[in-house]
Order: sequence, then C-alpha cells, then structure tokens
Amino acid sequence: MNHWLVKSEPEAYSFAQLCRDKTTAWTGVRNYTARINLRAMAKGDEVFFYHSVTDKAVVGIATVVKTAYPDPTVEPDEKAEWVCVDLKAGKAFPRPVTLDEMKATKTLKDLVFLRQSRLSVSPVGDKEAAVLRKLGGL
Repeated sequence: MNHWLVKSEPEAYSFAQLCRDKTTAWTGVRNYTARINLRAMAKGDEVFFYHSVTDKAVVGIATVVKTAYPDPTVEPDEKAEWVCVDLKAGKAFPRPVTLDEMKATKTLKDLVFLRQSRLSVSPVGDKEAAVLRKLGGL
C-alpha cells in the first residue's frame, strides 16, 4: 500500500463534506506532477486529507477506491489528458496535524508536501504516514 496527501480548501470541499458524501471523484487537478501521482494511486492506498489556506492541517484519512480515469470536468479545449481518482472517506483525525507541527517534526522533513507545498497531490512515505497517524491520534 502506498500513501498520499491531497489538498483542498475546506471552503471548496472539506473532509466533513467527503464524510457526508462517503465517496467522491477527486477532480480538477491541473498540474502535471500531481497528474503523475494520481495515475500512480492504487486501489486501497491511504490518502491523508489536508485542509489548505485556512486550517492548514491534515484532518483525516481517505482510501482510493477507484484508480485513475478521465476527469469528467475537463473542458473541451484542454489538450492534456487529465485524470481523477475516487476516494472513500475514512477516519477524521481526533487532533488535526497542523502545517507548523509538520514543519517542526524532524521525522517529517522529507515529506514531499513540505518541499513542494503548491503540489495538490503528493506521495507520503511509510515512515511519514506512521508519524502523521500518530500525531493525529489514530
């Protein structure tokens, strides 16, 4: 199993909304590196859900339930082959893991998200995934 981190502004789509919806298509990603990461996701992979802009914290976990397929939100004039995956809501973190806390945790120093913060979908190593779950109270 691989681990990933996805970002969303809670005002646009929050983890609470994912929990209400139970599943969602993770659409609208328009970055080439993020697209590569979406294509690498496998069914059953763990996904950390990060609230960007306002909360700036990992707030829960989801699971990939459908691998990459054509993004239905692609505009007709877009030439790139954009994809999406389907995510299923998992557990909310009892305690959100803030960006400041992640930056201050030495074992998270190699987290891709901390080096490429604008990337909306990024890989998370096994060691970092265990640390995030522990910090979040799971």
